[in-house]
Amino acid sequence: MLTRTIARRAALAGAAVSAVLALAACGGGDHPSDSGHGTPGTGASASAASGAAGFDDDDVMFAQMMIPHHQQAVQMSELADGRAQDPEVKQLAAQIKAAQAPEIATMTGWLTAWGRPVPSGSPAAGHMDHGMPGMMSDADMAKLKAASGTEFDRQFVTMMIAHHEGAITMAKEEVANGVSAEAKAMAQQIVTAQQGEIDAMNKILVRL
Repeated sequence: MLTRTIARRAALAGAAVSAVLALAACGGGDHPSDSGHGTPGTGASASAASGAAGFDDDDVMFAQMMIPHHQQAVQMSELADGRAQDPEVKQLAAQIKAAQAPEIATMTGWLTAWGRPVPSGSPAAGHMDHGMPGMMSDADMAKLKAASGTEFDRQFVTMMIAHHEGAITMAKEEVANGVSAEAKAMAQQIVTAQQGEIDAMNKILVRL
């Protein structure tokens, strides 16, 4: 009798353990691998971590395309050092660099958190083949680099207007189709800020 009681208790205990293990296994499968929940890379901002809450292919494409697009804008702005003559052009170049460099870092953090590839290398004309509007060609960049004074100012403003228009096109697509709240918010910020800069550059261009 005692032997049967011990055996029955052991069986019940084993069943309880099996039930707990089964529940744990079910609980561990609630988060699909592509849900966007991931561990941000070292140095990723809080914004990047928040942006990992949910995303889709449109969000990924937005970040992967806007990073090299911003990188080229920063390069163009850096060329203004020692070449630009107009005070407003100098101020605008510094403003663009100050705004877009942190956005590059934030979007890089998103892609890391999402487990998606981060664009590497310098922006090149080849990116235009992938539907990236507003990118300058290597020849355009060489021409801008060779200019100085008022000629640089005119070229910089003309090229940056086209560059900004391309960024706005991509940003509007993200606002319309993206899922990530953080990415959509940045896209709307890009539309607003860069449209304001386009308006300012058009006024500068008239008097140059």
